[in-house]
Amino acid sequence: MTEQKKLPVMEHFHTIQGEGFHQGKAAYFIRLAGCDVGCVWCDVKESWDKNIHPEYTISEITAWVSASMKEGIVVITGGEPLLHDLEPLTKALKEKGFQIHLETSGTQPSSGNIDWYCLSPKKFKVPVEESFKMADELKVIVYHKSDFQWAIEMSQKTKKGCRFYLQPEWSKASEMTPMIVEFIKANPDWTLSLQIHKYIHVP
Repeated sequence: MTEQKKLPVMEHFHTIQGEGFHQGKAAYFIRLAGCDVGCVWCDVKESWDKNIHPEYTISEITAWVSASMKEGIVVITGGEPLLHDLEPLTKALKEKGFQIHLETSGTQPSSGNIDWYCLSPKKFKVPVEESFKMADELKVIVYHKSDFQWAIEMSQKTKKGCRFYLQPEWSKASEMTPMIVEFIKANPDWTLSLQIHKYIHVP
């Protein structure tokens, strides 16, 4: 039963989606703890260790969402959320009528009933092949100029119709954003993603 299933949650909050295809839309974020990638520039390194965060039942997590909104998007993120079996959580949220969006590095096989799969691959640990077939959105973080060629290589593995985004790593945004703009001008299949939640100071 889902009631016995517990997941480590670092934080949860009702805000807007700040990045990618659904940028600007209201969303409830559930950040699960645990990560197998460990990006040097990660802005939520406190999410890496699942053992330092409390575990909650599926009913408790679903209640948080239902208390804040009656419909709309729930974003399951991390850490790396696919380190956990997402079937019980997504089943419970879908039964309440919510749309489930996943943000993942794609290092693990997919689980759960996902409406929108955002793949953000990292060089530190290459995604499993399955993730490219699942991806509705490919979001590559640009930290170094070599990331552009890598982004192209990643995009060539995705399914037809996948949307492509380049997002400057926050600490290097002033340096990388002009490069991204020039790249997109030459490669119009790509779109700029900015972390607007950081500009407007919301979670």
